[in-house]
Amino acid sequence: MRWLVGWNGASAVTDPGLRGLRPLGGQLLWGGPDPLWAVGDWRPEEIRTIAVHRQLRPDDTVRTGFPDLPEDPDDPAAADGAVARLAVVGHCGAGDAALRTALLTASGGALRHLTAWPGSYVVVLQQGTRTTLIGDLAGVRPLFHTQWCGGTAYATAALPLADLVGAPVDPLYLAARLAVPDAPEAVDGGSPFAGVRRVPPARALSIRSGRPQLQGYEPQLPAVGGSTEITEAAATGEVTRSLLEAVRCRVRGDSDRPPRVSTDLSGGSASTVVTLLAAAIPTPGARRPVPPLSESLRAAAAGRLAVPAGQEQEPVPATRRSVDERWGDPRSYRTLHHGPPTTLPTPARSGAVRGSWARGGATAATADAPLLAVTYTDDASADPGSDPARTAELVRIRSLAGDHPRLEHLLIAGGPEALPYADLLDPDLAGPLTDEPGAALVAGARNRRRLVEAGTDHLGGHGGRQVLDGHPARLADLLLEHRRLPLLRPITALARADSTDHPVHGAFGTPVGVLRAARRLARTSYADGLEDAAAQLMSRHIALPGTAGAASIQSLSWCDPGPAARWLTDDALSAVSVRLRLATRRTAPDERPGARRARLALHRQAGEFRVLTQLAEEAHGQRLHAPYLDNQVVRACGLVPPSARVQPGSRHAILRSVLAGAGAESVPDWGSTPPDPYSAADSVREGLRRALHALDRIFAAPLLADLGLLDARAFRKALHNAARDRPVPLDGLAAVVSTELWLRRLHARQGSCWTGMPLAERRAIGGLDPIGVP
Repeated sequence: MRWLVGWNGASAVTDPGLRGLRPLGGQLLWGGPDPLWAVGDWRPEEIRTIAVHRQLRPDDTVRTGFPDLPEDPDDPAAADGAVARLAVVGHCGAGDAALRTALLTASGGALRHLTAWPGSYVVVLQQGTRTTLIGDLAGVRPLFHTQWCGGTAYATAALPLADLVGAPVDPLYLAARLAVPDAPEAVDGGSPFAGVRRVPPARALSIRSGRPQLQGYEPQLPAVGGSTEITEAAATGEVTRSLLEAVRCRVRGDSDRPPRVSTDLSGGSASTVVTLLAAAIPTPGARRPVPPLSESLRAAAAGRLAVPAGQEQEPVPATRRSVDERWGDPRSYRTLHHGPPTTLPTPARSGAVRGSWARGGATAATADAPLLAVTYTDDASADPGSDPARTAELVRIRSLAGDHPRLEHLLIAGGPEALPYADLLDPDLAGPLTDEPGAALVAGARNRRRLVEAGTDHLGGHGGRQVLDGHPARLADLLLEHRRLPLLRPITALARADSTDHPVHGAFGTPVGVLRAARRLARTSYADGLEDAAAQLMSRHIALPGTAGAASIQSLSWCDPGPAARWLTDDALSAVSVRLRLATRRTAPDERPGARRARLALHRQAGEFRVLTQLAEEAHGQRLHAPYLDNQVVRACGLVPPSARVQPGSRHAILRSVLAGAGAESVPDWGSTPPDPYSAADSVREGLRRALHALDRIFAAPLLADLGLLDARAFRKALHNAARDRPVPLDGLAAVVSTELWLRRLHARQGSCWTGMPLAERRAIGGLDPIGVP
């Protein structure tokens, strides 16, 4: 992992036993009594620092990369006598002049302008004895802190702080994540490790003389009354501007080291727009101008792509090679197309690769260049040339390869080695240890297959659905504003979807049920909503929605139990329900229920993306980017009126307007939302069937049961039911399996994130203490 770590007001500098304490592999950004280190595979351009002295000197400039400082933070040369310092770590599109102005402006206490630049980054501001850390709005760059040596240690990851203080696993946090994943009241600002606290998104951590304090930098909209909405057209214009800047700051590097960009074209509208925007942005030093978005490019982005027959080669091993070894020309682009194995043509033998690699990027990608397509499968029964539709797709990808000089194309199919749960077939369950559990852990092999040929900077559409779509609970917000007309279309769409399988109930029962649930939520207070969720946990009233209308009705609440709650023990559910009831005594948030649920869903998606980025860091030098989760884009998408975003197809309409505003003459028509092949039920169930024996072995004696969290017998029964295609919440299974896998990797971990720590301080953080009901 890559992380920042430091402390404020700690007595480590005066304790003889801790004088040699250093983060393992850390590089000092500044020294003194309150030092700051950067640990991990950071690029020079991702670290920018500036310092202000008592008398502004001519050499006070923004420094890019690691400063040339001694390893000892107590060395006077490491402190350099600065009265104010600013570090911006991550991918930030701000210029040097903006950083200088920001440091001077921040001395007056303003913080929000430090979060208004394009990109995804963390800001660390040190002014005298005060250290301020600022994350992001979505939660991709979280902040953690803990009490240590009379002061406060902080980091951008929980694991190094747990190593520092010897914190054990917090079973109540894991129980809350499984029982009510969208309720921050249940985790109560904690982390997977006891004593390590997390700073909520949109909050800044200010530490002065060792005492931490949280402060908000993002103003909240009023709950009811006082309309602050702008028109949908103006909001779409802001989304276009912010998304273009977010993509441009990733694509455009300096001429000495331009980025090697790849994009993830999975068929969804969010990733398609990112691909088209990235393809239209020229890089510095390009040998010829970039053509406009062509019709074939748009057609290929909107449809599925196939692999041609013939041209077999030896299998390409899916290893984590260096990104520099996999790419020829640094200015070339790649688009990763992926889809379910059942929709792809198959090679003649297992693991065969069709097509060949064209090196040379902008000069080699001509109409005569070889087609770039790689597929992995073990099915040799299908004939790839027998389907006319696949032949048309082949023509489409050939025209795409010839029309755009900077795009290379790679098709990665699934296959048994890349199904979900494939990592569990390894008896050792080896793999990278992330900072917390996440659903990406159960699809590690598939994610590695997707990213093994990606560039140094890989752009995806993560978060696009969460920032643009309307959560079903927003229907209650419209009732609170006495706006009933915008409810007509979404309720009609739900009724139409349910009428396919249940004609009578879908036509009459769904509209009535959704409208009743929306009215009930609009009349329910925050405290009563948490009480209802606690009662559902204690009574184990956890429904399994079978239709779109039923899922919407369940989501029309302040807080609803997660799908994994049905397999937790009574003690775990009791402890979480106590947390929820204690939260009712606090001040209720000044926020509408729908806006709150949408914001928490965005935070959850950002957490899943963070786990994915940590898995991708296994490849040296590779970065995953989610432009939709940038501060600017989140703010711009938040301007879209709720009455517009709840309408069916609103996200597609907004993204089509984004492409039109970016200069596209015509834009693709996605129609209905395409399914995500990596969450398709057929693929997940096939992966479960193949890994069923391994799952039986793991959950015969799971660590979650040792913690008192999981009813192992009931969960194993659910696994077998899912493998037999019986109705079981697959996302709940993934949540439990990923948590168990994370616990086992943590328990098997050797070593520490620190060097120079006394032996008495080296306590294992993988200890298991069963949960107790408070």
